[in-house]
Amino acid sequence: MTVFPKKVRIVEVGPRDGLQNQPRIVRTAAKADFIRLLAASGLEDIEVASFVRPDRVPQLADAEEILAALDGDLPARLSALVPNMKGLERAIGTGIPRIAVLTAASETFNRKNIDMGVRESLDQMGPLVARALREGMSVRGYVSTGWVCPFEGTIDPDAVVRIVGELFELGVDEVSVGDTIGAATPWQVEVTLERLLERFPPENLAMHFHDTYGMAVANAYQALRMGFRTFDSSAGGLGGCPYAPGAMGNVATEDLLYLFDRLGIETGVRLAGIRRASEHIASVLGRKLPSRVLATPSN
Repeated sequence: MTVFPKKVRIVEVGPRDGLQNQPRIVRTAAKADFIRLLAASGLEDIEVASFVRPDRVPQLADAEEILAALDGDLPARLSALVPNMKGLERAIGTGIPRIAVLTAASETFNRKNIDMGVRESLDQMGPLVARALREGMSVRGYVSTGWVCPFEGTIDPDAVVRIVGELFELGVDEVSVGDTIGAATPWQVEVTLERLLERFPPENLAMHFHDTYGMAVANAYQALRMGFRTFDSSAGGLGGCPYAPGAMGNVATEDLLYLFDRLGIETGVRLAGIRRASEHIASVLGRKLPSRVLATPSN
C-alpha cells in the first residue's frame, strides 16, 4: 500500500506563470487583489512577478508596482522570476525575499525562451545566484521541458539530473522540474523521478505540471506516490508559455487541492479561498478558466 506524505506544500505561480501568456494585460490593482485573495486562502508561497524586459513580456511589466501595492503586508512568502543581473538589481530594490532562476533541459527550447544555450544560461546564473545570496535572498531554480520539448521531443532523464545537480551546486535551495508543454505521462514521470531520487532528496525538488493533455493531476499523483511533497500550481489553471507552442495552463490549484484533500493530506490551503481568487481573476480576464473543480458547483 502506498504511504503518502502527511503534508505537502503548494507553490502558487498564477500571478506570474499564469498571467504571462494572457492576451489581456491585467491592471496592477487587479493583480494585487488576486494575490491578496490567494494569500488569504492559506498559501504560504506565491510567485507574484517576473523582472523581465517589458517589451518581451508586457503582461509582467509592472513587477515593482505590484510589490509596492502589496507593501509587504501578506503572510505568504513572495517570490519573483529573475532572468539576469539587471533583473536582480530591480528585484533587490523591491526588497522581495526570494527569487527564481530559469533554464531548460532542452537546448532548443532554452534558446527560444531566453536567447541562450543551456550551458550559457547556467554560467550566467552563477554570479546572479551568488549576489542574491549575499543580499540575503533565497533562490529557487526552474528546469523547463523536464520531460518533453516542443522542438526536440522526449528529454533524456540524465540531462535533467545533470542540470538539477548544477543548479544545486550554484546555491539554490530547491529545484522545480517542469512539464512545460503538459505532454508527460505518469510512466514518463516515474522514470525521470526515479533517476532524480538516486541523487537528490524529494524535499528539495518541486513538481511543475501543465495540463495540455489532461495528465497533470495524474502526474502529480505519481510524484506524490514517490514521496514528492512540493507542487507548483496556478489558480483556475491559468498559464501557458509564450515560447512553447500549444502549451496549456498549469495544473489548477483547485484540482490539486481536491486530490490532496480527498487523500487526507494536509496543505494548509482552503479550497473555498482558492475558488474566490480564481473567480476574481476570471472576472478580470472576462472568461472561464479551465479548472475542473472551479467548473463544478461548490458544496
